[in-house]
Amino acid sequence: QVQLVESGGGLVQAGGSLRLSCTASGVSFSMYTMGWFRQAPGKERAFVAAVTRNTGRIYYADSVKGRFTISMDYTRSTVYLQMNSLTPEDTAVYYCAANQGSIGVYSRSVYDYWGQGTQVTVSS
Repeated sequence: QVQLVESGGGLVQAGGSLRLSCTASGVSFSMYTMGWFRQAPGKERAFVAAVTRNTGRIYYADSVKGRFTISMDYTRSTVYLQMNSLTPEDTAVYYCAANQGSIGVYSRSVYDYWGQGTQVTVSS
């Protein structure tokens, strides 16, 4: 059974940092593209960052480039999202997702498995 479990969310002041973690079980971690998405109240779930299987190519949404960093620890089957210089606009539920392919990583429709989400709230 595939399971993705996120952690690390919380409340932080604007300008602060958080590191999210997502640990996978029931999958061959290295065979999946891993992505992070977020959903703010009243908005659709949006792409944040991804690391592709095989090549390890990294993608970021324009809104987080230069502030967020995605990384993988294959020994722990864990993907991280380091978030710096947070703003209130980053407030959302953050989801981890796994995709067996390596194309179309920006689209939530290509991801096969999802975590339950972790809340990030940035106060002004």
